[in-house]
This record gives sequence, structure tokens and C-alpha cells, in this order.
Amino acid sequence: MSDTDSATRDEGLRTPIVAVLGHVDHGKTSLLDKIRGSTVQAGEAGAITQHIGATAVPLDVISEMAGALVNPDDFDLPGLLFIDTPGHHSFSTLRSRGGALADIAVLVVDVNDGFQPQTLEAIDILKRTKTPFIVAANKIDTVPGWNPQPDLPVQQTLEKQSDQAESRLNTALYEVIGELSENGYPADMYWRVQDFQANVGVVPVSAMTGEGVPDLLAVLMGLSQRYLKDGMSVDVSGPGAGTVLEVKEERGFGTTIDVVLYDGTVTKDDTIVVGGKNDTIVTDVRALLQPRPLAEIRTEKQFEKVDEVRAASGIKIAAPELDDAMAGAPVRVVRDQPVEEVIEAVEAELADIEVHTEEEGIVVKADTLGSLEAIASALSEAEVPIVRAEVGDVAPRDVAVASTADEPIHETILAFNVDVLPDAEQRADEQGVRIFRDDVIYQLIEEYEEYVEGIKRAQQEQIMDKIIRPCRFRILDDHTFRQSDPAVVGVEVLSGTLKRNTHVGKWEDGELKRKGLLKSIQAGGEDVDSAQTGEQVAVSIEGPTVGRQIKEGDELWTDLPEKHAKILEQELASDLPANEIEALQLYLEKQRKRDPFWGK
Repeated sequence: MSDTDSATRDEGLRTPIVAVLGHVDHGKTSLLDKIRGSTVQAGEAGAITQHIGATAVPLDVISEMAGALVNPDDFDLPGLLFIDTPGHHSFSTLRSRGGALADIAVLVVDVNDGFQPQTLEAIDILKRTKTPFIVAANKIDTVPGWNPQPDLPVQQTLEKQSDQAESRLNTALYEVIGELSENGYPADMYWRVQDFQANVGVVPVSAMTGEGVPDLLAVLMGLSQRYLKDGMSVDVSGPGAGTVLEVKEERGFGTTIDVVLYDGTVTKDDTIVVGGKNDTIVTDVRALLQPRPLAEIRTEKQFEKVDEVRAASGIKIAAPELDDAMAGAPVRVVRDQPVEEVIEAVEAELADIEVHTEEEGIVVKADTLGSLEAIASALSEAEVPIVRAEVGDVAPRDVAVASTADEPIHETILAFNVDVLPDAEQRADEQGVRIFRDDVIYQLIEEYEEYVEGIKRAQQEQIMDKIIRPCRFRILDDHTFRQSDPAVVGVEVLSGTLKRNTHVGKWEDGELKRKGLLKSIQAGGEDVDSAQTGEQVAVSIEGPTVGRQIKEGDELWTDLPEKHAKILEQELASDLPANEIEALQLYLEKQRKRDPFWGK
């Protein structure tokens, strides 16, 4: 915060950084809108936050909103700095020296919907980064029979509800508490929690009416003061350290970076080191642009220039040569130490979040380092290898890499929240490279997995078409229509699938003796390709004569080559219908009486 808007009691204590996470549509942005009194959400496509920003809420504002729940005399901390994350990729981007940038998080859960896929993703990330959190059980005002009490603390609003409405809310809240417990987090209503380090506090809120918002702010301030205060000490005069949230063009300033500063100070004319897509960037600050208090970086158009900014705050930095700066990369001020040392520190931090790649795999492009890391983690769990992973738009060179994959399923690019350059699009069309685009990680991966399933199904169908299928069938009595050249007889399929153009035989002395080639199948006077268990059809068989090599009443079998039997048993059994499995097992039993290792 600039000196003009941040008079703190203890110059050495910074504002705790609060991340807000949750499933799409569960009310993350609405909740922040309520806190900051703005309408960011109304100006955004689909009412889903697309990019991260920061909002500083000073202690006096928190005290005003929370009323009796927050006495400013009880706190040394200057307020709260909210980071609004549009997705968990952004949260995992926000790191300080290898750890999570956020000091504490709010997990927003729709009290009616409960846990959804992105809720679970968020919990995984909170667990991985060891970030303490509380749960905002949102949309309590939508409980049937609810009597809204705008902006009241939750226990006061509960006193104004009917027994039925309170009972319905409690049922929904305890489902959320149960889901937290199932995911390894014992939880309870925040006013019942004795030890917040052992249990997660659940705060019922409504982003629409403001009910419970005083409690949320009070709990965040109380936990920060009690458990985080020691970690809020910063060297105010020391060199600034922060994380890039976004890289943006700003009229009159060129390329700028939105930064969360979590340590020290940055001043106009400071030299800074920033993580870049290709090389580390060393540049000089030309302007520090601060949004108005309670305004939101990503939608605020009017900035004021300031000479100095201290942690913790969100700040826009204008400087030359920032075009290749990366969202999620570290920013460091060079002050008393050699610039080479600062470059080394930035590069070491970037190395910590490099994605592991393989010789063969898919190409991944994403908008931030955090999204790249989150997608890579999800792909690793899904056992999908990555050959190349980078921040930035999809370019022709990415298509070139994808087109050289050995496996068709790897001729693919996953593009998360980035553009595809026109010449890359054209090249992908020409070279048969599939590009998947989405701005929700789990959906992007689901789309790819469905595509892979489709390819595998098509490959299996192709194999199944070429492979001989097991079948046992019987020549019906009094159904010889022609004795030979070819023999034409009526048959009943006992198990398996009977297909034309297959060799057929009869078991004699423990061995299948081939009798001829089944050329055609007729059902109801029409030629067909196959017949199933229970069907009676007419077949023509080249080779045998009825009465000599084959007779009415004989049980005949498809002559199944050993290689085909092995593939069917070991690779395709799950794709076979039950009657074919039965025919296959009987066939293998007969073969293995003679040779126990047949088809193995």
C-alpha cells in the first residue's frame, strides 16, 4: 500500500493475504463484491472471474462492516488483502519463495450444491500448499422459507428465522461439514471451534444479503491476528518481493505487470528482476500505479501514480521490456545486493515450478505458471505424459512439436486460457493436430480424455473387425439344402458370434479338425454378415460334403487362431459380450486339455 492510504500502527506488520477459492458459480466474486461494495462481476462475461486481482480492505472498513464483532483496538494488523482467484490454477501460481503466497484462504461452497469437482480441486491445492482456510457456506438466503436480515451477523439472523428454515439450513451445513471431514478436515460451525489449527471453521453467509459477512471478516481478522501475526513482520525498507498476477497492455504505459507485493518496498526508479518466458528480465521501474482503495486491479481503469509501495499490496508496475514477463513469475527489487545474485534467486524459484516432461507426450500451453503446474499435476494423476509445457499462446512451433508424436493420441495441444495464433490454427488443420481449449482445468482434461477414449474405441473396433471371433454352432436336423459345392445347411448359433468368411471345424480326438470355409450367412432370405447366439440361419460352407465330413446334428466351431485367442482373452475380454466369452472359455478349455500353454 502507498504511504497515502496505509497508516499502520506497526510499520513492520504487513497485511495478511487472503485467497478466495471455490467452484464456478458458488459465489466467490459476489462475496468479494459484497465486501468491497463494487460490481466487478456485472462487467464480466458469464459472471465468472477470468483473471486474478487484489483488493485491500483496511481495518477501519472491516470494523465498520463487522460491527461489534471486530474492535479495532484488539488488532495490530492493518487489514486484509483479498486475492480473487478465478480458478485454482491462479492460486497455485501465487507463491512466495516456493510456498503459497496466500497466508489464509476462504473456500466458498454453495450450501445447496455442496462439494463439486472444483471444490475438491481447491481442497487438494490447499492441502498441497499447507494453506490454512475457513469455509464460507454461501447462499443461505436461498434456503426455502428464509427471512433475509441484510448485513447482520449470522447468529443474530438465525434468531429471526422460523424453526423450519433454520432446520433446513442446519441440514445443508452439516452435509458440508461431513464432506470436509471425508476429505481429511474435521470441521464445525466457527463459533463451536475451540482450536482452529485442528478444525476448520464453517461460516454461513449470503453474498447477496450480506448476512454472515461480518462473521467472515471477524474470523479472518481473528485468525490472522492469533496465528499469522509473527509471519506478517516485514522489513519495510527492504527490497520488495512479489509475484506477477497478470501481464497487461495499459494505454500510455505499454506493457505493465500486476503484482502482489508480499515483502519489502518497491519505489519508482528501482531496478527489478522479473521471471520471463525466455530469459530473466532486468528493467527499471518507470511508474507505480495504485488503484483507488477498495477498487479492483483488473477492472479499475483510473490509477494514481505513487512513489513507493510497501507490502502487502496489489500494484501495477510500468517498466520497459516486460513483454515476455510471465504470470506467476517472481518479481524482486535490486537494492544493496549485486544484480547477478537477484537473477540467480529468481531463476532458482522458477526452476522449482518447472513441469517434468517426457520424450513422448502432449503439448500444454497455459496462461500462467500456476495453471501450467496445476494442469501438469492433473495430467500426471491421469497418467498422461507431457512433451512440452509452456506459458503463452499456441504458436506454429507448438504444432510442429505435436505433429511429430509417435502416438495419434499425443498429436494434441491442450490450451488453457490462451489464444491460438491464426497461423498455428491453419498449420494444426493441415497436420491433423487437435487443439483443445477451455478455461476450467478439469473440463479441459475431461475433453482430452473423452477424445482419447474415442480413438481407443475406434482402434479396438478396427482390431475386432479384423480378429476372428469365437463361435459354437450346430447343424440342424432335416436342414440340408445342398450337400456340397458348397454345402448349404441350416444352423443354430449356440454361443458366440458367427461371421462369414471364417474357417470352421469339428473337435475330433481332442483336436479341432478344419472342415471348410463358411462363405455366407442368410437370415430370412437376406444375406447378413453375422449371426448371434440363439439365431437360426442358413450358411454355405465350401469344402465339406454333408453326410461325409460333416453331418446333421454336428457341433461345429469357428477355427480360432492361437494369436487371436490370446488377444481376445488378454486384451479384449472386457469388450466381448457374455456369450462370446462363454464360447472363448469353452474353446480355450478344449485346446488346453491338449496343450496347457495354448494361447498364453
